[in-house]
Amino acid sequence: MSRRAEQPPRERLRPGALPDLIGYRLRLAQQAVFRDFASSVPGISPGRVGMLLLIEANPGVTQSTLAQAVQRDRSTMVGVLDQLEAKGWIERRRGADRRTNGLWLTRAGRLLLARAKRAIAIHEQRVAARLSAAERARLLELLGRISD
Repeated sequence: MSRRAEQPPRERLRPGALPDLIGYRLRLAQQAVFRDFASSVPGISPGRVGMLLLIEANPGVTQSTLAQAVQRDRSTMVGVLDQLEAKGWIERRRGADRRTNGLWLTRAGRLLLARAKRAIAIHEQRVAARLSAAERARLLELLGRISD
């Protein structure tokens, strides 16, 4: 007897009120997008890529400003930045007032980000494949309204 035959059939649960909840739908969508991202851009999380993109767009940004932008507390941010620095993707440089550090991409960080951007473009096309350009723009606008 095969292993498949030994297992009882999966029971399909009724979703109840879940499909009508924005948070539930957002979570399912996030899980699907993150699974696809992980297979498209291996070795780095969406959050880490987001930080690198912000550093690229804002060379010399301070740790505290970056922490505010990604809505993380400064103590958590230090550990994340330590990891990015240990991988050789960013460097900290002393700021103008000696109390702050500016963040900069290293050459390795720029190369990683260039590869990631190409993979992310393909990932974004795949994720939005069922949407028209207008629907994609509207979705981004609606998500922005929720998050603002």
